Amino acid sequence: MTEDTVERGPRGGDPETACPIAPVVDIVFSRWTTPILWSLHEHGRQRFVELERRIATITPKVLTQRLRQLERDGLVVRTYHAEVPPRVEYEISELGRSLAPLFAALSEWSVNLDRVDAARMAYDAREGGRGRGR
Repeated sequence: MTEDTVERGPRGGDPETACPIAPVVDIVFSRWTTPILWSLHEHGRQRFVELERRIATITPKVLTQRLRQLERDGLVVRTYHAEVPPRVEYEISELGRSLAPLFAALSEWSVNLDRVDAARMAYDAREGGRGRGR
């Protein structure tokens, strides 16, 4: 084994090889993606303003960017209605719906958040405040 192989692993340190779910995490758990998909899954087809109201802390610019990316990734379907005034609706695609079991599992795991908070507080107390943040 060469020094390069030891340092970077047998396939050159490719992150996808090291962790095959990394690309999935990048797509599904990028900032704002999860709240958008959750809202579309829970509430069905929605107009931009409805999504904006449901995800109150997102800016219109960021919501537009995320919706475009989700449409590009095939997770959201955008429907334009040529009316006066024009109407655009967004809904989760079949591919996006296939993430439902993942979201359900994460929702079930959320009962552990109190334990995470307790572990953080214990760590911070032990570290004297040095361990806060990342």
